[in-house]
Amino acid sequence: MGGPRDGPPCPPGPANAVKLAGVKVRAVTLAALLGLTALLGLTACAKWGPPIDQRTTLGPTARQFWVLRMVSNNREPKIEERRMWEDELDLQIQRYLMTNPEAASSLNVTTFRFNKQVTTGMTKEQVLILLGPPEGVTQDQAQMEKLARRFWPQIKGNVTEAWVYPLGWNLYFAGQKLVDITQYLERD
Repeated sequence: MGGPRDGPPCPPGPANAVKLAGVKVRAVTLAALLGLTALLGLTACAKWGPPIDQRTTLGPTARQFWVLRMVSNNREPKIEERRMWEDELDLQIQRYLMTNPEAASSLNVTTFRFNKQVTTGMTKEQVLILLGPPEGVTQDQAQMEKLARRFWPQIKGNVTEAWVYPLGWNLYFAGQKLVDITQYLERD
C-alpha cells in the first residue's frame, strides 16, 4: 500500500489519450511508439547505407571478437565467462610482456595491455593473443590487392602477408610487424 502503482489509474481524458486509427492510445504509449519508429528508421538508414571502407591504425578489440564468437554460438556470454576470459587474456598479455621487454616499453603498450586493441606496430604474436587465429592468411600480392581495395596503392610494396578476420578486418604485415589495417564491410 502507498506505492506508485496502488493509486487509481489515470482517467482517460484529452490530456492523457489520443485517438489513433479509431483506437484510444495513451500519450505515453504514443510517445513510445513514435520513439520506436524513429529508432527503426535510423537503424534502417544505417543498415542500408554505404559500406564501411576504411584504412586505419587502430583495429578491432579483443572483446569485440570474443563477444562475436559467443554470439555466433547463439548465446550471450555470462558475467563469469567474461571474467574468466578477461583474466586469461590479462595473463597471456602479462606473460608476453615479461618475455618481450622491448614490447613492455613500446609506444603501443597501453593499447595492447589495457585497451586490448590491435594497432599498427604490433607483432604477429600480439595480434594472435588479442584476436586469435585469422580466418585466412595470404602472401599473394594479387589477393592482398583485392583485400586492400582502393587502399592498395598506399599499401603495396610495404607488406608481405595479410591476415583476414571477421567483420571485414584485414591486417597487413611486413615480416613480423603489423603495418596496415583496412576494413571493408557491406551493410545488409
